[in-house]
Amino acid sequence: MLLNCKYCAAPITQTAKYCGGCGKAIQQNNHGIESKSVQLVIAFYVTFLLYSIIAFFIYKEEEISLTTEIIIESIFIVLTLVFSFFDLKKILGLYNVKYISWQSMVFGIVFPIFTAVVVYVGVEGINDLLFEESDNIFYEYAGYENSIFWALLFTVIFPPIFEELAFRGFLFNQLRNFANPWVTIIATAFIFSLVHFSFLSILWIFPFGLVLGYLRYRYKTLWLGMMVHFIHNLLVLMIDYYYFQNDPFRDLFL
Repeated sequence: MLLNCKYCAAPITQTAKYCGGCGKAIQQNNHGIESKSVQLVIAFYVTFLLYSIIAFFIYKEEEISLTTEIIIESIFIVLTLVFSFFDLKKILGLYNVKYISWQSMVFGIVFPIFTAVVVYVGVEGINDLLFEESDNIFYEYAGYENSIFWALLFTVIFPPIFEELAFRGFLFNQLRNFANPWVTIIATAFIFSLVHFSFLSILWIFPFGLVLGYLRYRYKTLWLGMMVHFIHNLLVLMIDYYYFQNDPFRDLFL
């Protein structure tokens, strides 16, 4: 389909960047792209909020079977992949190391060590103070056969891969089609913390998400965020496992 240049009325294609008649730059109409991205962001938010609410009430049960855990995690993965297919080309471009520097690598290793210690001490302290209970992640998997494997899979392997793909990949890309970088970083961090459906978690997941969003924006890659996310979750799980092993009542959870 041909259009006409608004300066000289010469015929131009929809994808033309310059007019062949007068040579002036053609301002592209991005309204269609922005509208589609807004719709996708709303669909993403509603979908994952409903998923989080349902998962929250399921996890409130005293005992969750391994089958139920696998189903819940699988649904999150499938939803993430379905949304990602709407922006597959741009998302695949985020799996690069072109802009990663050695300084960013050092930060990607040191920062999650700091957050793991601070979050563990802080969250555990608040839990003890307000709720008089432990927030040890490993207890959720202690009753499963091969508990260490499942704990690693569900808390250390899957979240860095699929949460980064969902929030710093798909959602970040769609928001950037109609919002500036800082609004995008804040919005993705907020939604990222909100779907975890825990007040205490929001206190640290939101600023944690801000850092992950900045890394995604600054270095144009998902790898750094995945590395930070992986190291943080691994260290928290290791600390939880250490305390579980030294719990005199741990046999009650086996």
